Amino acid sequence: MTTAAPTDAELLSAHVDGDPHAFNELVRRHRDRMWAVAMRTMRDPEEAADALQDACISAFRGADRFRGQSQVTTWLHRIVVNACLDRIRRRQARPTVPLPEHDAGEPSTGTDDMAQRETTLEVRVALAELPEDQRLPIVLVDVEGYSVAEAAERLGLAQGTIKSRCARGRVKLAKLLGHLRNPDDSANVTGPNSSTGVVGAPRRGEGPR
Repeated sequence: MTTAAPTDAELLSAHVDGDPHAFNELVRRHRDRMWAVAMRTMRDPEEAADALQDACISAFRGADRFRGQSQVTTWLHRIVVNACLDRIRRRQARPTVPLPEHDAGEPSTGTDDMAQRETTLEVRVALAELPEDQRLPIVLVDVEGYSVAEAAERLGLAQGTIKSRCARGRVKLAKLLGHLRNPDDSANVTGPNSSTGVVGAPRRGEGPR
């Protein structure tokens, strides 16, 4: 008779109790999903790898604070997202934007790409300014492209709560990012739908991003 594999919660509890192998097993189970979250948020393999390492360290050290009020996968997802946003915040504090390389006399073709990278960075920094209860639904629905139902399931919340938190978060993002839509008068952007063109992503199943 084979012994049933321990649940995620049991592995986390065993880690807190001193089992030297439990945490590695937990990460092994969920590493692919954690990596996917980091990549969707950072859009850069090196940055995603660093953020994932930060998240694993945070989870390892903070396992005793897990209270079982959500699934372990939800807890890990939240830690990965926060690790990504922390790295974005630190990078914004010390921005380094490489100059495009081209021969003298030739027109530069990297201007649009650089502007897009700067815009993406500003969006991520704005996301980091949101309170966590709004930031996590926004990241799931508008950045990662999950449906409201999927986001509700992952966060253990009602769909109506996800919708209202996304709406409030979008209003704040619209104010923070208004200059991207109207450089001359960012104060004109006030509606909750104004930011959907900035941070929106196609829903899962609607095609490649």
